[in-house]
Amino acid sequence: MATDLQIPTQEVQRRLATDNPWWRAGVGIDSEEAAWPHRAYFAQFAKLATRVDVRRAVVLIGPRRVGKTVMLKQLVARLLDDGVAGTRILFLPLDAPIYSGRNLESMVQMFTDLHRHRTDTPLWVLFDEVQYFKDWEVHLKSLVDTYPHIRFVASGSAAAALRMKSRESGAGRFTEFILPPLTFAEYLRFAGAEDNLIRNADSVSDHAPSYLATDIHALNVEFINYLNYGGFPEAVMNPVVRANPARFLRQDVVDKVLLKDLPSLYGIGDTQELNRFFNVLAFNTGNELGLEKLSKHSGITKARLGEYLEYLEAAYLIRRVHRIDDNAQRMQRARTFKVYLTNPSIRAALFGMAQADDEAMGSLAETAVWAQWLHSADVSRSLHYARWKAGRQDLEVDIVSLDSRTQKPRFAVEIKWSDRAADTPGELRGLCELARGHELARTPLVTTRTHSGHIDVAGQRIEFMPVALHCYTIARNLLRH
Repeated sequence: MATDLQIPTQEVQRRLATDNPWWRAGVGIDSEEAAWPHRAYFAQFAKLATRVDVRRAVVLIGPRRVGKTVMLKQLVARLLDDGVAGTRILFLPLDAPIYSGRNLESMVQMFTDLHRHRTDTPLWVLFDEVQYFKDWEVHLKSLVDTYPHIRFVASGSAAAALRMKSRESGAGRFTEFILPPLTFAEYLRFAGAEDNLIRNADSVSDHAPSYLATDIHALNVEFINYLNYGGFPEAVMNPVVRANPARFLRQDVVDKVLLKDLPSLYGIGDTQELNRFFNVLAFNTGNELGLEKLSKHSGITKARLGEYLEYLEAAYLIRRVHRIDDNAQRMQRARTFKVYLTNPSIRAALFGMAQADDEAMGSLAETAVWAQWLHSADVSRSLHYARWKAGRQDLEVDIVSLDSRTQKPRFAVEIKWSDRAADTPGELRGLCELARGHELARTPLVTTRTHSGHIDVAGQRIEFMPVALHCYTIARNLLRH
């Protein structure tokens, strides 16, 4: 005898009630999620998501495990605090098997029927992990057009797929909101260490605020924690995850992206090849690389490597940085570039925790600085590294910002996890030569492990600042509004 294999509607409704406890009067979001600090992005996101005068869905995208689901739950809490009735909010975790096989519109209809909402009642519908639904972007656009009184918000972790599909299919109906990994400033706040370790410094009124470390050695301990696991909110807040980030984060953050998200989107056949290539990039974060050398090392064609680099950038796993010379000119035939992990904690998840005196600390410190700048798309686009020949010597500067209008250097930074440069300024020849050749808007900066201050090197004034404090300053000032 034939039977209906569809999950009964009452079972789906029961699960909806479990996923939306605020449908019961006086009940809010889970207490553990409510206790999480807000991301620095939350106020901007909540303002965008609660606007009801624009018929657009907000699509929250970013890497895995950066707090998107918690941000959606905190949005629910904000709506409840603002007086929105709980029965007017639907939170739908689309990775739950019970919702599989049902289209998005049927779930919205079930929600409105369940609570007998009138067609003109303002409602909020939050789809979490939307990439689990086939052709989600087509259906979401249709929902936005069909239900003008409902504010739709969607999140998902397959960042490459979400970004590409939201732009292609949601033109005029989607607003993207990108959520990156934690900054160092956010990490300190999540860890409850910011107030004890950082204080405001007296700063000139026309400059961005500056900060001082109350105990640079204690700040460095937290900086190393940040490198090892601090890019992931869950690792900061959960001691079980924090104790073994490789076990809890590698599978979710790396393997699912490399073995599932990207292959399903781009039709990548050899997932193990992509995985091995990413491991090479992650281990060498902050190093200068070239397609020729990478191809010889890996046995992968340069064309395929170029595709992989593009995929990995689209998934927010890496960032390529391009080279300029001492005249701030891009190479016409650039053969080399630098690759940075967008989240330094991924390296620890793959290869183990870093210690303060590890050889990798220099590259990880550089990666951490870049990870802060990536929170501003406009600024990060202006950043390059410089390398050129001076006689027989190769000179280099780790970060050079070019003015978007004039393409002239604005500031330059040499990143080190060492105090040696303050005592051996000969190591700073590249930075000094670049600064003498251009009128910089800021004093050239060298980061250190603990040293702060200024010195004159051959008539060129150089500022020194601990790299942990530099990372905090960048992040705090980028996200202070």
